[in-house]
Amino acid sequence: MSDAEEMPTVVLASASPRRLDLLRQIGIEPFVEPADVDETLDDGVDVAAAVAGLAAAKARAVAARHQGEPVLVLGADTLVVLDGQPLGKPSDEPEARDMLRRLSGREHQVMTGVAIIDAATGNDVGGVETTIVRFRDLESDEIDAYVATGEPLDKAGAYGIQGGAAAFVAGLTGDHSNVVGLPLPLVERLLGELIRRP
Repeated sequence: MSDAEEMPTVVLASASPRRLDLLRQIGIEPFVEPADVDETLDDGVDVAAAVAGLAAAKARAVAARHQGEPVLVLGADTLVVLDGQPLGKPSDEPEARDMLRRLSGREHQVMTGVAIIDAATGNDVGGVETTIVRFRDLESDEIDAYVATGEPLDKAGAYGIQGGAAAFVAGLTGDHSNVVGLPLPLVERLLGELIRRP
């Protein structure tokens, strides 16, 4: 997206403070309107299709409130994937500890689906970003201490790379912002495509 292209009003269909902060980093100050969408996944689901579908569902739910208005609605959904299985947000501390034990010393993927809808025209764009993250071996007391902070409970895969789990990461291949919760290069590309679409 070039500087000459004026950014229309953006509505973020998410309550995530991380996504809001990331958009602000690229000069977007969105309105925040969380979408109420069932994020339950069926067993054996294709994860890339699932995050793309959930992102689109969130964007559609909020765009319906703004039909005909000159706003772009952005929906996103992130999952951690280990051995082909999605890890969502843990339901409690024991599940968070179990997820972190499974991630310890292993490589996993972080997948984020992004969908953007032009509420005025109904035009939409979307995509999925994948980043590979490698965790070092974690000690049980490290996991217990991290879970006790409460931070893992609202994060896919039970960790936040921008928080206390930064020290768990041994390496990363791909887009760091994707692991935080919103792949900024993909967002900028999709916004540019949508704005330029006739």
